[in-house]
Parts: sequence; structure tokens; C-alpha cells
Amino acid sequence: MPHIKVTPFETEKLDRLIAADAVFDFRAVQHDPNREKSPIELLGVDFEGERFVLEIHKRPGAYLIKPDKPTRPLDVNRIKRVLRYLAEAAALKVEQDNITLSPTKPPLAETYAKRIEDFESPDFGGRPIAIEVGFGSGRHLLYQAKRDPEILHIGIEIHTPSAQQVLKQIELQGLTNVWIVNYDARLLLEMLPSNVATAVYVHFPVPWDKKPHRRVISEPFVAEATRVLTPQGVLELRTDSDHYYAYALEVFSRGERVRFEVSKNHEAAIRSKYEDRWQRQEKDIYTLRLVAERESAEVSREYDFRFDRRLKPLDALLTLPQDAIIQPDHFVHFERRYRMVTEEGVVLKCSFGSFDRPEHKLITVRNNQAVYYPQEPVRSKTNDRAHHTIGVSLYV
Repeated sequence: MPHIKVTPFETEKLDRLIAADAVFDFRAVQHDPNREKSPIELLGVDFEGERFVLEIHKRPGAYLIKPDKPTRPLDVNRIKRVLRYLAEAAALKVEQDNITLSPTKPPLAETYAKRIEDFESPDFGGRPIAIEVGFGSGRHLLYQAKRDPEILHIGIEIHTPSAQQVLKQIELQGLTNVWIVNYDARLLLEMLPSNVATAVYVHFPVPWDKKPHRRVISEPFVAEATRVLTPQGVLELRTDSDHYYAYALEVFSRGERVRFEVSKNHEAAIRSKYEDRWQRQEKDIYTLRLVAERESAEVSREYDFRFDRRLKPLDALLTLPQDAIIQPDHFVHFERRYRMVTEEGVVLKCSFGSFDRPEHKLITVRNNQAVYYPQEPVRSKTNDRAHHTIGVSLYV
């Protein structure tokens, strides 16, 4: 990930830059009286139409400046450009960096990189869609896009480098019917309308034998996938794991008014490099195909994620409980607290929502208003409940 290491400097010099430059929004310092190391600082960024946050880690001998993981943009070059801009504008002495823009590497097909907010009211251009969850190298996704040009293929990948590499391939191959989303597929499915997808592909997900709660396939995921599928649409799982196959078979069997097909060592039209390796090792490959048999009702997403009551004083927000708030169907955890130094305000780093597919957001509190940063959570029932729990902690 792009970063710069710079000679230690007085970070207060950034405050003048924030006051004079629309690129930078705020600076905040971690509030943790018990922290032995130097506190982490945050620098809010609004650059080239994208809001995200940089972290400043004050390490002995050099400061490390890098993007905050939950808010970082998919376009690595955008991060590189803002880091270079920061170093030049603040006259920082860079000791080490990896922000060189390569003139030989293909650019990202940014038009086809979609953010989660693009799915608030998605416009698929009247095309049927197919979804691939965790596309990895993208071999299957790109094959399908070339084979079925009339279908909009939506690839969802939580691993950022994989998403970036496939965006480059889209540019190189001149494809126009692929969207790439760098997000948790379990959350994104909840954003989609009902009865819109002809297929949902989940090929060779991580088995998570020791942490089954982290598996993509679960009863809630199958229910959401079935809702999103058109009648006769297919949820297809392929796996080399005997344990995952047995687990998924049990989960699929609990569905209502669906049918599914099972095959073993079925020859796929396109294989990943991992499948090639497993076939050389003579491992069994299982394919489960669940077919939706009826239309699903549309689900309302009319949730309100505003904070609309009087907030606690800033000092009280800085001392919110360290322990997670556990409810039967959701949780809230205020992981870190930061005090803004460029204005009166607080930044809260928070995880919340479902236990197996949590959201990670910042909440900024200033001018007696609290907002999610850089955008609101996914509009799901679980997040709505978590939002109300967050409000109980923030309100007077």
C-alpha cells in the first residue's frame, strides 16, 4: 500500500495547510491516556472527488504516513498523488516512499470501479446482471464478461490488490460490461434489489475450517442471494474442501422452495490457477448449484442513519466505554477515539453491525453534529439497529 516515511516534524504545521487548502479537512490526535506509544494522528482528505483518511504514525526516527484501511480508495494512484501533494505542500523531508507512478502499467478502468454508495439506487442500464463473489485473479469473471456481453457482470472482492489487478485487465481487454466492487459481498448483497441477478458465483472461497463464522456461505447469505436471484437464477458454489462442501450442502438444504444440484469433478469452462493445481494433486472438486424457484418480495431500505438528537459533550465522547456493546442480533465497538485539533470536534473509529459481516466506519462529531465518514453504512436492518445503539452512546 502506498506510504511515505518522513523525518519527524511538528504536525501542527499541517494545521496551517488545512486552513488554507481544500484538499485537507481536519487533523485529529488519538485520545488514549493509557497508550505507551505516541498517539496516531488522522488527516482527513477530500481529493479528486474522494474522501478518505491518512494515518500518521509517529515512530522513532521517522513518521509513517499511510491511508486508513477502511476508508482508502481503490485507485492506488490517487493515494500516491495525495501523499506526494502532502509532502510537497507541507515541505516534508521524505526518507522512503513507494509513491512512484509507473508510466508502463495499465491504468485502472475507474469508470467500472463502483463504491458502495453507487448501490443505493443502482442503474444497471436495463441489463440482466451476474454476480461473482471473491473473484481472485478474475479469470472466471473476465471469461464470463467476454462470453456474455449483454450481461452486466458485477465482481465483488474484499482483497484490494485483486480488485486493482482486474480493473487493469478490464482496461487492457476493452471490456465495458464489468463492475468491480472492493467491499464485503455479504453486505453488498443486502443493497441489491430483489429478482435482478441471473447468477451468483462463489468459487473456491476460503474454507475457514477453524473460524466457520467467517465463511461466505451461511444461511443469511443464501437467503439474500436467493432474494436477489431471478426465478430460475442460480447460486453456484465450487470448492475443493470436503468440509466446506458438507457444510454448504447442509446450509443449502435448509432453504425454502428451492432446488439444488450437486456434481463432483465437473469440468468447468474456465479454471483458475488454483483449480489447475488441485487437479494435478487429484483433489475432488465439488459444485453445488441452488436454483431459485420463485420471485422474492422487494425489501424496503428506508433506513435513516442521521444522528438527530442532542449529543453528549465532546469530553464525554472521548471516554466512551472500551468494551464492545453486545446485543442479541448486533454489536457496537468504539475502537479508538480522536480529538480534532484544527477545530472543536471528535473522531470515533467504530465497528458495528452483524457479528459475521461488520461495518467499519469513522464518525466525526463537530458543530454539534455527528456524521458517518466518509459515507453512511450499508442500509440493512442489522446496521439500522446498530445505528440506534450507537445513538444511545452518543446522545445525552
